[in-house]
Amino acid sequence: MFIARQPIFNKSLKVYGYELLYRENSDSKIFDSIDSTKATASVLGGLFENGIDDIVGDKKAFINFDYDFLMSDVLELIDPNILVIEVLEEIKADEKIIDRLKYLKNKGYEIALDDFVEKYNDYPLIPLTDIIKYDILARPLNTIKNEVKVALYENKILLAEKVETKEEFLQAKEMGFKLFQGYFFSKPSVISESNNKKTIKTQYIKIISELKKDEPSYQKIAEIIEIDINLSYRLLRITKRRESKNDFESIKKALLYMGLKEIERWINILMMQDLTIKKPKELMKTSLVRSKFCEFIAENSKYKKRKFEASMMGLMSTIDALLDKPMEDAISEISLSEDIKNALVDCKGSLSYIYNLMFSYEKGDWMNVKFYAKKLHIDESILYNGYIEALKWTHKSLDTIN
Repeated sequence: MFIARQPIFNKSLKVYGYELLYRENSDSKIFDSIDSTKATASVLGGLFENGIDDIVGDKKAFINFDYDFLMSDVLELIDPNILVIEVLEEIKADEKIIDRLKYLKNKGYEIALDDFVEKYNDYPLIPLTDIIKYDILARPLNTIKNEVKVALYENKILLAEKVETKEEFLQAKEMGFKLFQGYFFSKPSVISESNNKKTIKTQYIKIISELKKDEPSYQKIAEIIEIDINLSYRLLRITKRRESKNDFESIKKALLYMGLKEIERWINILMMQDLTIKKPKELMKTSLVRSKFCEFIAENSKYKKRKFEASMMGLMSTIDALLDKPMEDAISEISLSEDIKNALVDCKGSLSYIYNLMFSYEKGDWMNVKFYAKKLHIDESILYNGYIEALKWTHKSLDTIN
């Protein structure tokens, strides 16, 4: 079973919910009736088995349902305060489905129409719908202006999906869309041009450079940290929250307790947190999930000895968006291996397979998941567990630094 998530933002670029992308396996066709029903049952089972909080937190879960599953009672196991029911575009709007959706709405569930392509005024499910999702690649914004005005007049919430650029986001927002989905948020200059001169703090660069040496010095790292009271405080707070029974009278002792690899991991997390102050918080979460997921992929593939490189590659995969610079310029400020640079800039080199597998899984591109898993000699059936563990680790990590 595969489950991934894609964030859905409001106009302030705060996460409103996550669409859950799922499939029973990489060979199944999600929209075939039997496979779709089986996959939906699997994703619901996964939500309960792993705890829905670890997958969507306190946000909404948008889940696609086919005709058969909409007619079943199983979906009612999920709290209507959490679940948004996405009605697939090919579902026949007959009397049975209309009655069923009326019942679910009375139970408190929100109803969304996925990839809406019907004639707005004639479609019988419109009166029951709370959210209408427009694929703006299939139906460009300029072609649906009149329809949007009618929908807004009827108090429908409009969601633009496949939003890939800042310009598309701003145009949709101006037209009245309230929700947005796509990878626009993870690209440079999403919010403004004012952050172009943002740079990584000198302390972080010095620490990372020291950690990359053949024999890093705890003493030198401690001296760099000690001149920044904020960084010192945050480091000590992290060690305290990591269930340590020790009290540390010096930064150096706290560093020795953590160990070099943990120091490197936390310094990078703190650096990313600093860089996300004026950016969508989801970028920070995306970086951490990718970091842990890439590490998992490497550890269970033919590149198991390079798991820390893979982790760093995942963590730095959003640095261009954080700094509002092309990736090549953004990573020039920090010391990274050539393989990491090649993967991030050109998607080439030995680590690029790990990057491509991570990104394909994140997008729900299951055919490419199968392709890259085979290249890496990794059992694709374990990827679900690795992804869920990455989500859990991210939540725990953010709790530790906040």
